[in-house]
Amino acid sequence: MGRSRDVVVESGRGTREPPRPAGTPGGAAPDPAADRAAEAASGADAATAPAGPGTAPAGTVPGPADPVAATAGTAAEVLGGYLQERAAEFLRGLRDHAQGTGAGAGGAGGGPGGTAGAADRARTAASVGALRSAARRMNGVLVTYRALLDPAWADNLRTELSWLAGVVAREYACADRLERLSAALHRLASGAAGKGEGTDPASAEAGGPAPGAAGGGRPSAGGGAATRGRGTLPVGAARAGALLERQLTLARTRAHSAALQALGSARFHAVADAVALLASETPFRPGGDAGRPAAAVLVPPAEQARRRLDEAVAALPLSRAGAPYNADGLSRALGTEARQDAAWDHVRVLLRVHRYAQEVLGPHAVPDPRLRRAGEALERHHEAAAAAAAAASAAATPRIAPATAYALGVLHADQRHEVEAARFTFGRHWTRTHPEGAPS
Repeated sequence: MGRSRDVVVESGRGTREPPRPAGTPGGAAPDPAADRAAEAASGADAATAPAGPGTAPAGTVPGPADPVAATAGTAAEVLGGYLQERAAEFLRGLRDHAQGTGAGAGGAGGGPGGTAGAADRARTAASVGALRSAARRMNGVLVTYRALLDPAWADNLRTELSWLAGVVAREYACADRLERLSAALHRLASGAAGKGEGTDPASAEAGGPAPGAAGGGRPSAGGGAATRGRGTLPVGAARAGALLERQLTLARTRAHSAALQALGSARFHAVADAVALLASETPFRPGGDAGRPAAAVLVPPAEQARRRLDEAVAALPLSRAGAPYNADGLSRALGTEARQDAAWDHVRVLLRVHRYAQEVLGPHAVPDPRLRRAGEALERHHEAAAAAAAAASAAATPRIAPATAYALGVLHADQRHEVEAARFTFGRHWTRTHPEGAPS
């Protein structure tokens, strides 16, 4: 573990450690966590600095540094270089998140400093996105090329990366889900009332309940931006929105506390040390094929990842997803929905693994134009399925009013329609496009 300290040297690129927050208030990420991430990220920047001219500037890690020569060396050089770049990206995101959390907690108590607090939250969310992206890529590559690496080390690092990235990202997933469901509620309520944006809320009744002012959850008497842009919700929809906000805000608060606790734990320090070591040295299997030419060693595992993806897609009911809004797809129990969603989510993970293996191969990868659009459809599927599950969970709350339960049921059906539309989009892109000879 001492090796991660030795790589903190001058890189000659003008990089330096960002200024540390002046103080860490109560409830913020502890100073040792920020120190460990900043130190490891600085060392990773130095260890992964390119030696030749014409290289990318510091802080840019778009995949293989030189796609033309990406697989010209040995498998150890190509795979190790890719993993080291992803490790440096992960450590920079971890450092920015630890420091941004401290800065955000410091600005949150200032009262009128709302703009600064929003900027800190945006910075922290961006750092979480970079951290998760790097962790997903390392995970996928560790799965695909496990035979070339030290298996015990690869399995342990995969577990720890999944744990840390999941803990840190959970609160942002709750916030995104709440925003998605709130927007869907307003869209459905305005459609049910037969009124567009900018209409008089007093005339926008949804059949029965009194409109607007009594339904009170979100809009204020002064008419804020949300009220002007979305209008006033009917009573059932307003109460459904308030229930969802309570539940998802509570889940987000708990996830935030868990993230802060994780950033101060010994387990986090072990992950930071392991990734810092990876940024300078990749543990390969002794006596393996890592010393052979990259094109001969890295292509077969990537082809195996592609076959696993094809097999998983073949098991999907693409024929049932042959319409953009499949009414038959909505006539299932919640348990059946969860099982089918899990199969589609498995395909989403395998598609990512296949795409990351293509990134490692660089110019030796077979262009597959399906990956980007199919991946986007599966991401929409994942988000809509999670939102539908949140609406169903809220509808299962005891002793809620019938109007609230009805609004949540309509919201659940709307998100399941989005699930079916995403499945249709995926099937169309996957079956109508062929990777051979097509541009990526």
